[in-house]
Amino acid sequence: MKKFINIMRKNKKPTAILAVILTAVIGFLCFFISVCSDMFITDTDEVIVVDIPEGAGAKAIADILYEEEVLSHPTVFRIYEKLTRRGVYHSGEHEFYKGMSYGEILNSLETAVSNNVTVTIPEGYELEQIASLLDKKGVCEMNAFLEATKEEYPDFPYLKNIPRKDNPLEGYLFPDTYNFERGQAPRSVVYQMLLNFHRKAYTAYIESGTDTSLDDIIIMASIVEREAANSSEWGKVSSVFYNRINIGMKLQSCATVQYIIKERKDVLSNADIKIDSPYNTYMYEGLPIGPIASPGLGAIKAAIDPEKTNYYYFAATKDGSRNVFSRTGEEHLKTVKELQK
Repeated sequence: MKKFINIMRKNKKPTAILAVILTAVIGFLCFFISVCSDMFITDTDEVIVVDIPEGAGAKAIADILYEEEVLSHPTVFRIYEKLTRRGVYHSGEHEFYKGMSYGEILNSLETAVSNNVTVTIPEGYELEQIASLLDKKGVCEMNAFLEATKEEYPDFPYLKNIPRKDNPLEGYLFPDTYNFERGQAPRSVVYQMLLNFHRKAYTAYIESGTDTSLDDIIIMASIVEREAANSSEWGKVSSVFYNRINIGMKLQSCATVQYIIKERKDVLSNADIKIDSPYNTYMYEGLPIGPIASPGLGAIKAAIDPEKTNYYYFAATKDGSRNVFSRTGEEHLKTVKELQK
């Protein structure tokens, strides 16, 4: 053995060969691991919608899936497809997940694409976010949807009382899970969401018997939706803002300024809160000119019937999981200092 080592030390060429072999082996192992990771299921749930054109063959499909980052090795995928002798692939928009196995990908391609698509609109989404989501899901084009929200919908007469020309239906497109059609007419989508609002939110409003206008309720509910850290706080957050209104105190809602700047900053700058806008509740007293998001039924009910409290302030914990409520400015400042530790 010692003799062999001495020979190797004297002759650098075999050492170089071994180094090349070792590098090749490592490279092959890395490639093999990458292929296995690509070929078999990995733990991820990121959805990728891919449009497969009519008449696309295995090579074209593999290239498309590679470009859309559904898979990493299109050549290996084609070999797998040829070896497994799969059937007919359907054109249209398929939903894939990053980490799907090659077998699952091919199963999806063999399944005829349904024209229906389920879309969940989260509570607290702004109009533009809803439009973007519908566009991404293939329901309707974003700008066409936004234009449809500016049209008149006579089946809902209370919409005529909305004073805003810009984003008149902000807050009135009810957040919920919907079953739409791909390529559905934008006006039809808007109508479907307004009908849901009418059946749930408007019904709750009428049944409450409140004297507050529907628009003011939706405006308040949208602020409550955005400011509350969780559903258990809706009533308290609502009470804070109503308490402020009752004494002529500005709402000073960060969410209203975030709506203006279209960015959800954790901390607003002095320049942000000085923006001259009818939505800026740091600058103007009372409610902003319109809703800042689509509130859910819970927030709407809290805006109709807030809890009875003596709170005028609240501050979020570092992790944002809850708010701490205070009765006085002094108490609030102490709370803020504690939360910052």
